[in-house]
Amino acid sequence: MKVTFIGGGNMAVALIGGMKKKGFSAAGIQVVEPTETSRERLTAAFGVRCAPAVDASALACEVLVLAVKPQQMREAIAPLAGKLGSQLIISIAAGLRLPDISRWLGGYRKLVRTMPNTPALIGAGLTGLCADASVDTDGRATVERILGAVGRTVWIADEAQMDAITAVSGSGPAYVFYFMEALTTAAENLGFAADTARLLAVETFLGAARLAESSADPVALLRERVTSKGGTTEAALKSFDADHLRAAIERGVQAAAARGRELGELMGKD
Repeated sequence: MKVTFIGGGNMAVALIGGMKKKGFSAAGIQVVEPTETSRERLTAAFGVRCAPAVDASALACEVLVLAVKPQQMREAIAPLAGKLGSQLIISIAAGLRLPDISRWLGGYRKLVRTMPNTPALIGAGLTGLCADASVDTDGRATVERILGAVGRTVWIADEAQMDAITAVSGSGPAYVFYFMEALTTAAENLGFAADTARLLAVETFLGAARLAESSADPVALLRERVTSKGGTTEAALKSFDADHLRAAIERGVQAAAARGRELGELMGKD
């Protein structure tokens, strides 16, 4: 399989690195990247062919991965319009909708929209996937093979749900870091040195996440098992509830989903 990336930024680097670990050949991967230093870095790191612009060799592939920033997408894919054969096109640009990308490509429809999150940079990502109806079973398997190189994947039938995927898992790492910040600060205020406070916060999140992953029980039950009646954990959770923390988190995620819809409409305008 030959795969060409349009854009050589961080997520493209993560995907290429993950693909090579999964057995993809460097000879089958190309990158179209206008910045010379980025091309040099990619070639040195992975041994892949890089080009400053779309050329015949870049188009000689089965899969095109659109890995440029959303606001740069229309300009970046303009050279592809009218030159595509049967390539499967995968977009990893946040917010851009399939009908808009299709329109910019002159009505081309063999498209899959994805929403990876930043843990993909270390191979621990979660990516939401949504395909145009024209993408067959083999095409879906190809997408899973490529995006699965940097973590787990989940298919969404209705593209409208991609805004929710963005709000939950796409933006989710920031919510976790936000809570880590607060827990680290709380530890410092209790007298711990900064490095110890960070260790306490990070390792607690890592351990709790691994426990949740390894257990079939609902996370609510896991929480209850840590919460002894009249104990220290109960005191903290009662304080959180008094401040309506759960409702605030839910409102935040809803706000992120709403903003995702707004941005999709704005970026998709002609």
